[in-house]
Amino acid sequence: MTTDIRKLPAGFGRLWTAQTISSLGDGVTHAALPLLALTLTRDPMALAVVTAAGTLPWLLFGILGGALVDRWDRRRTMWVADAARAVLLATPAAAAVLDVLSIALLAAVAFLLGLGGLFFDTAATAYLPDLLGRDPALLERANSRLRGTQTAASGFAGPPAGSALLALGRAVPLLADAVSFALSALLVRSLPTAPRPVPQARESLLSQARAGASYVFRDRLLLGLALRPAVGNIAFLAVETVLALFAHDRLGIDTFGFGLLLTAEATGGLLGAGIASFLGRRLGTGTALTCTAAVEGFAILGLAAAPNPYAAGLALAVCGAGMGATMVLGPSLRQAIVPAHLMGRVASTSRMLAMCAAPFGAFLGGWLATAYDVRTPLYAAAGLLLAMTAVTASMTGNRRVEAALSAAAAADGPGHPEPGDPVREGAPERQQPTEVSGR
Repeated sequence: MTTDIRKLPAGFGRLWTAQTISSLGDGVTHAALPLLALTLTRDPMALAVVTAAGTLPWLLFGILGGALVDRWDRRRTMWVADAARAVLLATPAAAAVLDVLSIALLAAVAFLLGLGGLFFDTAATAYLPDLLGRDPALLERANSRLRGTQTAASGFAGPPAGSALLALGRAVPLLADAVSFALSALLVRSLPTAPRPVPQARESLLSQARAGASYVFRDRLLLGLALRPAVGNIAFLAVETVLALFAHDRLGIDTFGFGLLLTAEATGGLLGAGIASFLGRRLGTGTALTCTAAVEGFAILGLAAAPNPYAAGLALAVCGAGMGATMVLGPSLRQAIVPAHLMGRVASTSRMLAMCAAPFGAFLGGWLATAYDVRTPLYAAAGLLLAMTAVTASMTGNRRVEAALSAAAAADGPGHPEPGDPVREGAPERQQPTEVSGR
């Protein structure tokens, strides 16, 4: 990848701040919603409904949502989604104050928050390449910062804050998250206007959605990038399903210790996000992606064989580092090579594949632990990750990556906008690049 050291534009600072504030609010709600549900019922299935409701929008509308984002103004989509979520959270907050809160209402709120997240996340993924001029080095640096602060805000600061705010009143964490969404909406609204997606007349929404999905499946590089999180989610959910039981029964870890174990993984994730650009420069993006995938597999293997909590914490920290680096390098590469008019659909297709894979991993982990042993899901997950690494290594190799980057740069032409340059609505669109087969 290029070693361009140009500064990130001022607009990125506003986007970064907006996403950090919103991630903090997400962390608050992520902890508060299950705890709120727990005040209403002890039925595990009812609690599972609230948790699952937040993922349903990706399963039901992922590809269609991407097609809509490719039709709409992306900056407007982001701030409207955040403003809508801010207003939405006022409903359960009022219900909590009036003591009419219910599981059905919490599930509906979780679903609508997830729907808003679908549109915001997809639009943000599609907007960032326009803001940064599709510069690969800048995209890696930007995604590294976004991923790092997202982990810190939603993983470290948000959940404890949500628990603490809940002690002040059931409506307090919901109102805090509403404020975070409102602030994020105001910041996003001040961002430069990005180019409008190329209009595609006489084509239905469903046809556009199918075109975006087929673009991913026909391109070996994009398919390899999509398979990593999809297969990874099967493996990681298999581990997550039994991790608490494994930690308690095999490692003798109590509740507080389990929290520290998860913190070790998040700490590794921060480190991985921070060194992702360095790895990409030194190894090449393709080789770096292969290495981080292998690191994840061997780390889970080490977790399965861990003789004590310290070894388990180290294994999870190493796994988190691999995941953090992968989640910077993969999306950055995708943003650099995908044509602007397809970015929303390609991003949402990849995300939907990962979300659909997660339930299979949870089922696999539970079945293996029941049929065999609590360590078995961990060994199976490690084997799955290492097999995925071997299968996708050639699909995302350095030569294929460099060919795709060269094709994208040639398609943009010498007159493409500099990073951060505002583009007025109605300005000429880039020429749509021809797909290069065999990337």
